Amino acid sequence: MPVTGGFSETRDATKKTQKLCDQVKPEVEKETGKNFKEFVAVKYSRQTVAGTNYIIKVHVGGDNYILLSVFEALDFNGGAVELKDVQENKTNEDPLTPF
Repeated sequence: MPVTGGFSETRDATKKTQKLCDQVKPEVEKETGKNFKEFVAVKYSRQTVAGTNYIIKVHVGGDNYILLSVFEALDFNGGAVELKDVQENKTNEDPLTPF
């Protein structure tokens, strides 16, 4: 059972999670200096605040993964999606922990 205000358990990615990744992909590529041919959300965890914080594991080809920290504002606050941070050099086994 998740802790109130804490992040959820890790879940398999959904169409919504992939859509969030697609929205921030240009910013991720700019920040990392890389162009990702593969950019597939595989796992995520979320935290409900005044909007939603996401930690998303993204497969970027071969054995390579990155973690994204993404914030999605509430609809009545514009529903904007914002990339907060990126962690590179991750593996499929790395846990989803807030950063």
